Amino acid sequence: MSASSAFSDEKGGSSSEPEYGHDPASGGIFSSDYKRHDDLKEMLDSNKDSLKLEAMKRIVAMIARGKNASDLFPAVVKNVACKNIEVKKLVYVYLVRYAEEQQDLALLSISTFQRGLKDPNQLIRASALRVLSSIRVTIIVPIMMLAIKEAASDMSPYVRKTAAHAIPKLHSLDPEQKDQLIEVIEKLLADKTTLVAGSVVMAFEEVCPDRIDLIHKNYRKLCNLLIDVEEWGQVVIINMLTRYARTQFLNPNINESLLEESGEKAFYASDDEEEEEDKKAEAAALPKRKPYVMDPDHRLLLRNTKPLLQSRNAAVVMAVAQLYFHLAPKAEVGVIAKALVRLMRSHSEVQYVVLQNVATMSIKRRGMFEPYLKSFYIRSTDPTQIKILKLEVLTNLANETNISTILREFQTYIKSMDKDFVAASIQAIGRCATNIGEVRDTCLNGLVQLLSNRDELVVAESVVVIKKLLQMQPEQHSDIIKHMAKLIDNIQVPMARASILWLIGEYCEHVPKISPDVLRKMAKTFTNEEDIVKLQIINLAAKLYLTNSKQTKLLTQYVLNLAKYDQNYDIRDRARFIRQLIVPTDKSGALNKYAKKLFLALKPAPVLESPFKDRDHFQLGSLSHLLNAKAAGYQELPDWPESAPDPSVRNVEIPDWSKCTSRKDRKEKKAEKPFYSDSEGESGPTESADSESDSGSRSESASGSDESGSGSESEESGEETESEEEEEDEVEEKKKKKRLDKTKAKKPVEESAESEQSSGAEDRKRGRKAGKNQKSASESESESESSESEESSEEESGEESESDTDIRKKKTPVSKQPPKQSKKESKKETQEMSLLDLDDFEPAPTSAPVTPSNFLSSSLVSDLEGLSLTDTILAPTTIAPSGSIKMYELLHRITGEGLAVEYCFSRQPFSPDPNMVAVQIQFTNNTNSETKNLHIEEPKLQSGMRIREFSEIEVLAAGDSVTVVIGIDFCDSTQAANFQLCTHTRKFFVTIQPPVGELMTPAFLTENDFKKEQGKLMGMNEISEKLSLGEKCVNEHVIVERVTATANLSRVPCGSDKECRFAGKTVSSGCLVLVTVATKEGGGAQLTVNCEKMVIGTMLVKDILQALSQ
Repeated sequence: MSASSAFSDEKGGSSSEPEYGHDPASGGIFSSDYKRHDDLKEMLDSNKDSLKLEAMKRIVAMIARGKNASDLFPAVVKNVACKNIEVKKLVYVYLVRYAEEQQDLALLSISTFQRGLKDPNQLIRASALRVLSSIRVTIIVPIMMLAIKEAASDMSPYVRKTAAHAIPKLHSLDPEQKDQLIEVIEKLLADKTTLVAGSVVMAFEEVCPDRIDLIHKNYRKLCNLLIDVEEWGQVVIINMLTRYARTQFLNPNINESLLEESGEKAFYASDDEEEEEDKKAEAAALPKRKPYVMDPDHRLLLRNTKPLLQSRNAAVVMAVAQLYFHLAPKAEVGVIAKALVRLMRSHSEVQYVVLQNVATMSIKRRGMFEPYLKSFYIRSTDPTQIKILKLEVLTNLANETNISTILREFQTYIKSMDKDFVAASIQAIGRCATNIGEVRDTCLNGLVQLLSNRDELVVAESVVVIKKLLQMQPEQHSDIIKHMAKLIDNIQVPMARASILWLIGEYCEHVPKISPDVLRKMAKTFTNEEDIVKLQIINLAAKLYLTNSKQTKLLTQYVLNLAKYDQNYDIRDRARFIRQLIVPTDKSGALNKYAKKLFLALKPAPVLESPFKDRDHFQLGSLSHLLNAKAAGYQELPDWPESAPDPSVRNVEIPDWSKCTSRKDRKEKKAEKPFYSDSEGESGPTESADSESDSGSRSESASGSDESGSGSESEESGEETESEEEEEDEVEEKKKKKRLDKTKAKKPVEESAESEQSSGAEDRKRGRKAGKNQKSASESESESESSESEESSEEESGEESESDTDIRKKKTPVSKQPPKQSKKESKKETQEMSLLDLDDFEPAPTSAPVTPSNFLSSSLVSDLEGLSLTDTILAPTTIAPSGSIKMYELLHRITGEGLAVEYCFSRQPFSPDPNMVAVQIQFTNNTNSETKNLHIEEPKLQSGMRIREFSEIEVLAAGDSVTVVIGIDFCDSTQAANFQLCTHTRKFFVTIQPPVGELMTPAFLTENDFKKEQGKLMGMNEISEKLSLGEKCVNEHVIVERVTATANLSRVPCGSDKECRFAGKTVSSGCLVLVTVATKEGGGAQLTVNCEKMVIGTMLVKDILQALSQ
């Protein structure tokens, strides 16, 4: 490479091969500079738009290829006023790229950009603003400011997004505009669209990250919008909300950390009696501390970010992981481990960043990654830096139970060809040995064996690590020190030689015969050694002189004399200092007496720590954490506050301009029922806060926060009023329902009082609260707290487990309820159902309750006469299939040689195992002789599926029929269960394949619970289809009949006439399935299915579509 080629690269030329003149845009080698791009200039000057467009496309292509097109600037700028929109767009793209370089020319066309800001096309308006903000000249700051303010109120969200992008540019050009820009940011933060959210938060972070007061009102809205914002917007918002949450909420692990501290204090007991008394007082005060209650807004943030762990973008997953690590209770942090392990299958760059963060997390939260130990095993194809990080994680995860497998892994790593990796592996073995005392001897023996390795680097690293391990218990290992002394002749690596000499000097009394001989050998080669080795030779000589001066006096003097004339001044200084210290002369001072104490003092064993130990004070996922140094622009993660700031700052007030009477009604309603009522905010347990924040965030907070920005954005008020009118309708419906309830239901006084209470401020807790009539409000509240704490404890215990079913159950707390609640819930159900016309429920063939049926109170059964409920106390065989239940043929009487077998899905709970689907089988003997020993053999099931066989039927007389019930766990899939039906003479292969609707069991939900759960299952968990209803689907009654015949679901109360809602759970894993059929004018309808299991959701949509369009 000559200087000329480097010069051509610098000028922006391509590779050393010349490009010939096949493309006029690239300027061939034959064209002279002054004629360069002439054809493009001509095309840009022509009157034809098609030629201009072609020229602009070629110019933009040049820019994309990295070619310099700045000399075309004058020709391009002329076309900025072109009428053709396509040309205009490309001109703007070009100008954004070169406006900064050619500012004077760009300034000439400012009037055109200002006209462009008024263009009817949103893309032109946005491009004009983008170009304007790219001209970095202070003269036009007022024009830019005006343009940004106008664009912030634009009707198009795309233009508002561009305005948000322009804010940081203007701030960097003229920081004095900060106050005006903050006003614009405040306005844009109130924007409801997901397109703007990410960009405006980015502007907020650049311009005024400390103005947390701007976020308060928009906090809930940002949490709810998060799932729909574009990926890079999500990253920015999550990082901002992490910092926000650290200033606004209490530490969820505060009680645990206090307990840990008190434990530590007790361990290091002090002699001072006063201190001990203080500690006793502290220990006594601990239980009296106020129990931690998570703020509902804190819970909202954690819940709304959790689904993003499944994002395809690694940065989003990393952002959520750091948020959970910094903000979540310890019991809930485990969910991020699986997502981070998934990222490790990505590119090596992503792996590097993820492993850096995992290495930091695994020091504090080791248990989180232990189940995924094998994911951190090293592959031969991994780059060195990835290998070393994986080693770091494996070492952090090592404990008494898994150390043997980890050490086996390390043994294979030592055989690698990668020298740096081998050295790191040996250091990792040393760290495991220091951390886990049980394996220290094993590790030492293994490292000593490595000393006979052919590879010098392996031996050298082993020596350094052995030196550190021997310091812990040297007296037991004098034989190892002797062995290492013999190696001094062979090892050439300076660090290893120095380590051996230090060991022999430090423990010379353990090897009194060998140490003088080692000094003799080293004195011979002193002049040829490295500086680090020379220093250790001097140390060895000094120590031997003090302990064994008879043999080593002359040797020591010889070594000190050699050192006196060494080239390195450190060695000369050390020799001079040691001579004065150990060789007594008249001039030597008082230090001489203490020479032995100085040299042979007991030295503490080195602590082998992880280099990631103190990195977690940097925010995980940040550049500062990666570099372990504060990067420019890094904002410190704030400490948790001592006491919780006022949560009411996040409440959104409704603007005064709403003068419509129905809106006033709604205002009164909200005043009567604030977003988070005081009792819940202060004393409600975490889980209740969770449930409320969900319903609130979906219905009220979203609408409230949306309205906050509407005053400034007139053009969006239309959309807003529509959404508000819908809300008003819902409120009216609810009020009507309540009036109906009061007039119709003639119940005892206590019961009506309770129903009023439930329809008041406690309305949202309806699904959870224990509704016993005799109890006062406070009693029922305390009871609900206890039941909810049970739920939350169950949820936490399930957190760590790996199995998917556990995770699913955790996601839907509705499905997993303690049996204590079932009675109370069933009573609550009574009230719910009495509000409805029970005729709607008649067609549901056999809707089984959520809780086991034997808990059903008789009052509920009497109230729900429209539902054909049966009790599991009845023997399963006695249940006759109702007329609407479809029978399927299992074995035809011809194939079965006279034995006919049919089956149906009885839709009853299978009492031996509630996670199995009950299948009712009917045997009919059509022969003249009796059939004996009917039973099932050899079930061939997919992994995870189970079958509970019926007990053998000994005799089936000729012409008789018998019905039995078997249970099959289909694992929430429609895969067939194959088995053999056997008689005393024959075996028949048969198959039972369930329709997707039979894999469910009804779930009784209130309208609020339904909405809340539906809110959790949005995005990918929601499938929506339009359909035309069949001729017979004329009324709601038929729709309900068709849906419940297709799937084993229960009807959910609904305020709207045009909407039918159904709810159920999958039998196996208890995942919620929510179905909504919304009818429209003209025989159309919208079918929506919300289910965590997307496959089940998709299949169910198909089946219901087919049923409703017939």
